[in-house]
Amino acid sequence: MPIPQKTQLTPAERKFFLLVSQAVLANPFSDERVESDLKISGLFPGVSDHDRLQKTIAEVSKRIDALEKKGGADIHRYSGKDRGLIEYAVLFDVFHRYFERFDALIIAQIQAGDSSLKVPFASEALELLKQRGFSSETALRYFAICFQLRRAFFFIETNLVGRSPAMKRLRKQLWNNVFTYNLDTYDRFLWNRMEDFSTLLLGETGTGKGTAASAIGQSGYIPFDEKKQQFAESFSRSFVSLNLSQYPETIIESELFGHKKGAFTGAVEDFKGVFDRCSPYGAIFLDEIGEVSVPVQIKLLQVIQERWFTPVGSHEKRRFRGRVIAATNRSFDDLRAKGMMRDDFYYRLCSDLIVVPPLRHRIREDAGELDDLLTHTLQRILGVSSPELTESVKNAVLKHPGKEYHFPGNVRELEQCVRRILLDPDMTEISSFKASDLSSQLKSGIEQGNLSADELLSGYCRLLYERYGTIEAVARKTNLDRRTVKKHLSAAI
Repeated sequence: MPIPQKTQLTPAERKFFLLVSQAVLANPFSDERVESDLKISGLFPGVSDHDRLQKTIAEVSKRIDALEKKGGADIHRYSGKDRGLIEYAVLFDVFHRYFERFDALIIAQIQAGDSSLKVPFASEALELLKQRGFSSETALRYFAICFQLRRAFFFIETNLVGRSPAMKRLRKQLWNNVFTYNLDTYDRFLWNRMEDFSTLLLGETGTGKGTAASAIGQSGYIPFDEKKQQFAESFSRSFVSLNLSQYPETIIESELFGHKKGAFTGAVEDFKGVFDRCSPYGAIFLDEIGEVSVPVQIKLLQVIQERWFTPVGSHEKRRFRGRVIAATNRSFDDLRAKGMMRDDFYYRLCSDLIVVPPLRHRIREDAGELDDLLTHTLQRILGVSSPELTESVKNAVLKHPGKEYHFPGNVRELEQCVRRILLDPDMTEISSFKASDLSSQLKSGIEQGNLSADELLSGYCRLLYERYGTIEAVARKTNLDRRTVKKHLSAAI
């Protein structure tokens, strides 16, 4: 293949493609990306995101076409800083030529589950990258990164809705968690080394920590197999979750590390724990990490640091290659002060610490947050968008429980509220809405003798939670452990 004749960008071209490189490297959920797009497109602030992006794509494509007419957009025609600018511009152009097909692939893969699908446009995209001067190996890597970028945007944008500043910050943080704050650093050094970065998600019950973890876990780098014309595995296999509060202390280690047949009474066959089931391209999500005992923390710390673990009843060391994401609704400062959380375990977990905001804070920042969440929730339930029904449900919510209600159960409680309204818009006897209503219901139930012991305890726990606001406070008042309190609160919602 002949070596292209070297050339240089003009000052005007260099200025334009510098803006493109800034857009490529910017977090798509940041103000910096918006500013770069506006400069590239020549549009003014206030234009819709869709129009801004479409005009930006068109302008970059037009400049690439102009380079083609001057002798080609082959990256080898340029050197030094010009070469870097053209590489970014070419990648921007190729990515946006195929982003709609990447979206279609994501949706199809979600429906297909764990079987990795063929990618019908892969050969075309790879050939275009090679025509632009990228080697076969580099083209394959950038094609995989393009799919990763689109997956991350899809899962963060689609599943974590809300216009409040708090949610905008959260989406930006989640993107940085996957790609770091600098995409160039990720591309050069970290695209295949992110397993060293553990993440700790903090937030109240029901805020969406699991959704945030899933967005991270399904957005890892997955290589493309050119021979099979498919990615090495489905991203649906790349996220494994475990709620640690669901298991008694005696079997948590088995759920985490697995066990060999005969390791203990009831171990009738070999079992793979979450560390064994985790994909090398994915992550495990350990929810309620604040519930594990110190001995289990020590073993988890060893796995995170050394990347090896041993199943219960075995001497065989197994390799762990994924990322660790942990979450809790408890205060780590309190846990550490009480000796319930080792400092070294805490510090090893929080390469990145992300706080998922409570719903009351989001609505207080922007009242339109409620509209966004109702629209999103109804679309998930119905499968289609219905502005008319959204408005009807919103009016019902504002009527009862009322606009001053803070939803202590957060997004999860709001979703249940929507379902109740869909079943009966006039329903008023909703135990989780107001403490005063709940108190009356409990008193009435006791007087009439029609409450079971579980219903009575669940209602009482909910009443205390409405009053004091934390599971710890309810546990102290009732002399129950946190797991039992959480069980009764879930039953009361």
